[in-house]
Amino acid sequence: MEAMLPTLPAFGILERTPAVLRGMLAGATPEELRWRPGEDRWSIAMVLAHLADVEENGFVARFRAIAGQESPFLPSYDQWGLFRARTEFDAGEELTRFEERRRPTLAWLKSLPDEVRPRTGRHEELGVISFDNLLNEFAFHDLGHIRQVAELYRAKAFYPRIGTFQQYYRINP
Repeated sequence: MEAMLPTLPAFGILERTPAVLRGMLAGATPEELRWRPGEDRWSIAMVLAHLADVEENGFVARFRAIAGQESPFLPSYDQWGLFRARTEFDAGEELTRFEERRRPTLAWLKSLPDEVRPRTGRHEELGVISFDNLLNEFAFHDLGHIRQVAELYRAKAFYPRIGTFQQYYRINP
């Protein structure tokens, strides 16, 4: 049976995310990419590092488990683990790493038959989730981080320079 995954709306988001981020950040300065609005908030570089890390250690690991096993256990992903292990992130390197990881993810997903979509696994915190749930969460996750990167970028690069127009906007980087 032919793979239907590439025709799903989620798949299109997954394909476009690296280019959207690269295009959006083409003019960003190193300072803008490293800026953190608070100690408990991420910089753009940190978001890009997270995307590269969660690609393999969160999403792909779970997809492979569900596709290859009957109702596998799916451990939680510790998104703060990366930041405990490392404190410095180069946004350009992290975006390239993300792109390099996303390409084989997409190729592998394209190779799967549509029959994997209803297969399930047991998430450590959430209980039963399907391959299809995970695929849609993957796209939702990408869009959330695109939004986060856009908000960080506009808050640091543009908001301070819009003068009196600031009264029209509320930022939350």
